[in-house]
Amino acid sequence: MRELSMHILDVLENALAAGATQVKLDIVEDLSADRLVITVEDNGRGMDAETSRRVLNPFFTTRTTRRIGLGLPFFAAAARRCDGDLTLESIPGRGTSVKATFRHSHLDRAPLGDMRDSLLAFLLNEEAADLIYRHQVILGQGLKQRTGEELRRTFELDTAAIRTELGEVPLSHPRAVEWLRQFIAEGEARLASPRGENHA
Repeated sequence: MRELSMHILDVLENALAAGATQVKLDIVEDLSADRLVITVEDNGRGMDAETSRRVLNPFFTTRTTRRIGLGLPFFAAAARRCDGDLTLESIPGRGTSVKATFRHSHLDRAPLGDMRDSLLAFLLNEEAADLIYRHQVILGQGLKQRTGEELRRTFELDTAAIRTELGEVPLSHPRAVEWLRQFIAEGEARLASPRGENHA
């Protein structure tokens, strides 16, 4: 069973291949509605309507490094197996948006996986774009009544703000990488913890 974080990394890499300078990644785990929604938006070259239709065909790819474009078709298949879907909207010269939905509790839903390593793989790419990442967990009302938890937890990461703080120091500097690794790991752990802090 492939972790969803690997599908997300595929989509992020597609954004880089399309020349994006900014990518927004939004993950919403709505436990009250039993939905998981993953959205990736970029400001890359975009695609025309014909290419947008063909890109979900596993035998079509615009990449030169592999012959078959299995990334998006596999992501779409994973979503549809879990009572969800994948939609793609793209405008030439404006960018592309990919949205995958899943029934959160579906037995066939792959785990989200290691978001820290997937995000770092994207951020440390030589052609990395700025990333605005937000991961929300919306708890059910019944859970709040039993545990006293807040209804929503949020973890956010904005590399443009981080680059401003770092000044001349690149994100690839060993100390910056270690800080990012710890920051992402702690943020994701708080979301998963039954007593996680609320960052809304």
